[in-house]
Amino acid sequence: MKTFLTMALTLIVSITYGQLKPVSYQDGSQKLNGFSIAPAKGDTKKAGILILPAWMGIDKHSKRVAAELSQLGYHAFIADIYGEGNYPTDVKSAGIKAGYYKKNITEYQQRIKLAMQELVKSGADASRIVVIGYCFGGTGALETARENFPVKGIVSFHGGLDRDSTRTINPIMPKVLVLHGADDPYAPVPVILAFHKEMRTAKADWQMIYYANAVHSFTEAEAGNDNSKGAAYNELADKRSWKHMLMFLDEVLAR
Repeated sequence: MKTFLTMALTLIVSITYGQLKPVSYQDGSQKLNGFSIAPAKGDTKKAGILILPAWMGIDKHSKRVAAELSQLGYHAFIADIYGEGNYPTDVKSAGIKAGYYKKNITEYQQRIKLAMQELVKSGADASRIVVIGYCFGGTGALETARENFPVKGIVSFHGGLDRDSTRTINPIMPKVLVLHGADDPYAPVPVILAFHKEMRTAKADWQMIYYANAVHSFTEAEAGNDNSKGAAYNELADKRSWKHMLMFLDEVLAR
């Protein structure tokens, strides 16, 4: 049975969810369809959070995240990476499309940059932006740090950590928070160690937090609860990672 608090929070999120505003924007001739949401209680923080969805594109999870951030007083914008007519229809097509942007990283960066511009247009302070991403979106969030986008920080939830080893490692200015499932099969130890080395070489201000018994997609309720599949929801890791993100936001966006 749901508690009164759970039902109240569900009601709040559902009401705010309806406040998401579709936003059409362009990358050349490609139409993109993102979502914007303003702070629920007035423009209290002026800070903006750019949300980069997982590999299926804009989904229920990214919309819930935007609604919750709105309740906390943030402007939020959900980026459309793929563009109209190019949305995945299943896991196979999602893997192909996400793989394209991982290989053509400058195109991924461009889509993120355009979404960031829309976030600022919606009312967010351009000097107080944080990028957060989930899975494929976590990879994108790390790219904004690697390319020193004008953001205060980035948060990667169970995101891809690997990078082309031939790329030059430049100093990283945005603060970095990586929230990672300790049992994530998609991030083998060599990849994790290479990422640690990259962060040290880049002299980044970085944190990496591991969650026990958590695999890939631990924030995604729609992922089910079977860890043996490699991707599954973990309620405790989801709650803990959310709190860790909020602490990070309080730090990097402090006036």
